[in-house]
Amino acid sequence: MNTELNKKNAIAFYKMAYEGNPTKAVELYVGETYIQHNPMVADGSQAFIDYFDRMQKEFPVKSIDFVRSVAEGDLVALHTHQVWPDNDEYITMDFFRCDENGKIVEHWDSIQQIPKTSNNNNTMYK
Repeated sequence: MNTELNKKNAIAFYKMAYEGNPTKAVELYVGETYIQHNPMVADGSQAFIDYFDRMQKEFPVKSIDFVRSVAEGDLVALHTHQVWPDNDEYITMDFFRCDENGKIVEHWDSIQQIPKTSNNNNTMYK
């Protein structure tokens, strides 16, 4: 298992889809199947494309920063900082399972909005 290739592919896939080209992201980085665990998105590549196309239409101005990535075996974990319109900030933790060719075949995520105040001086991403 090539963990570096898996990390590279997961980051490229997520960035490309997030920035508005989910069809190309699927063509380049998704395997034969795509299992989705986010309850807001159906299984399969087309459902993924439809979701990110809708996000691009509704929210064309947004940014994503990949804070860290970790890979072990066929799994990749990405920790991101996202900024949406009106400076609405989120931290996500995404997990991708890759096949033997480094193609993404499964996805899990957890998303948390960054609160305006905190009981400590630590950020949620650095």
